[in-house]
Amino acid sequence: MKKLAALVILILRFYVDSCTSDSAHPGYPQSSGFCGLQSDELIVDSFRLQQQIDELASFSDSSAPSVTRILYSEADVRARRYIKDLMDSSGLIVREDGVGNIFGRWEGSDSMAPAIATGSHTDAIPFSGKYDGVVGVLGAIEAINALNRTGFKPRRSLEVIMFTSEEPTRFGISCLGSRLLAGLPNMKSSLERVVDKDNISFPDAAAIAGYEFALETLLEVPLKEDTYAAFVELHIEQGPILEEEGIAIGIVTAIAAPASLKVDFRGDGGHAGAVLMPSRNDAGLAAAELALAVEKHVLETQSADTVGTTGVLELYPGAVNSIPSAAHIEIDIRDIDEQRRNSVIQHIKVSASEIATRRHVHLDFQIVTQDPPAASSQKIVKAIESASQQLGLTSKHMISRAYHDSLFMARVSPMGMIFIPCYRGYSHRPDEFASREDLSNGIKVLALSLLALSSDL
Repeated sequence: MKKLAALVILILRFYVDSCTSDSAHPGYPQSSGFCGLQSDELIVDSFRLQQQIDELASFSDSSAPSVTRILYSEADVRARRYIKDLMDSSGLIVREDGVGNIFGRWEGSDSMAPAIATGSHTDAIPFSGKYDGVVGVLGAIEAINALNRTGFKPRRSLEVIMFTSEEPTRFGISCLGSRLLAGLPNMKSSLERVVDKDNISFPDAAAIAGYEFALETLLEVPLKEDTYAAFVELHIEQGPILEEEGIAIGIVTAIAAPASLKVDFRGDGGHAGAVLMPSRNDAGLAAAELALAVEKHVLETQSADTVGTTGVLELYPGAVNSIPSAAHIEIDIRDIDEQRRNSVIQHIKVSASEIATRRHVHLDFQIVTQDPPAASSQKIVKAIESASQQLGLTSKHMISRAYHDSLFMARVSPMGMIFIPCYRGYSHRPDEFASREDLSNGIKVLALSLLALSSDL
């Protein structure tokens, strides 16, 4: 009997340790549930969540079904207020930094331990949809609510982050808030110089939105070392793979490295009828030729992971009977292989120079951003895998070719991402859509991942 009692005690200790000890594998599914939590105990209020998504979409500078919510606009300010109210209603401790990154904290029993963070963004490019980024913010709050309803109490604190300006729409800087949190150099000097299309500076725009001392507080924004033990972002896939393959959950293993280029050509212009073809130095044709060269150099890599897009092409003066005297193009190059991507950029630069020489136009070639790729933490990947298995959901490993705030959070914390399917892979357009079932699945996986990571000390 003594041996049997000792064996029972040993088994009980192993079960408790598997949820709380350093040696535990975070997210490892126990036979009785996730660290004692049965998966059917986790209830997501998908109806209320959809109402919140719809209500947030109404804060827009374009009419439904599209959403336009630009950094520090009135719609953006209203969205911020809405998110803070939801955090507060969920019992989270709400704070905001000098540029508007918003944090909602569920204090854990070990408040001194690095927290587990989740979140995304709510700004939206012009005439886009209502799920991009929003799922990762409202879904994170609902994941906290779902865990709270079970009676779970976190050991590590859990924190929801709404990042400022993931989209580069207003000032041309993507992931502005997470870049600042990661402490990227030269951000202050960049923000001192930038203006939007209406010639409004970043400090002035921030002040209008209520962040009067945004530049002065930049040194206070970067996260302190060991602020977070993990960061997990829930997001729609923004691609068709999960839907086409009938898979519920995408587990992101890496985020492609983005680079942004701005190129300007300048010629003499002239009358479309009076200047003969041999005498022209057409800046528009130079830009068109470079756009084709971008495609050529990307395809030459023979890698499906290398992509290039010439998304902006502007001609001056923009009249049908005037030879373009100036052309401005903006190019996006991405790859999970940083060296290969940089090689493509170098080829594009050489082509731009050759085109300018041959067409007798002046060239200005600028690399705006050239960020490194990010790999997901294996610890977080395994936690997401285990959560999916516990819920009986199909999953697959995949690369994110779109970049997210997670790319920069990876510089200050172990990082992982959860993808859910979206209709036909559509994103950044008004018909962007994710079903309530897929939303609920993603939130449950997020909640169980947060539970496991929070319990691992």
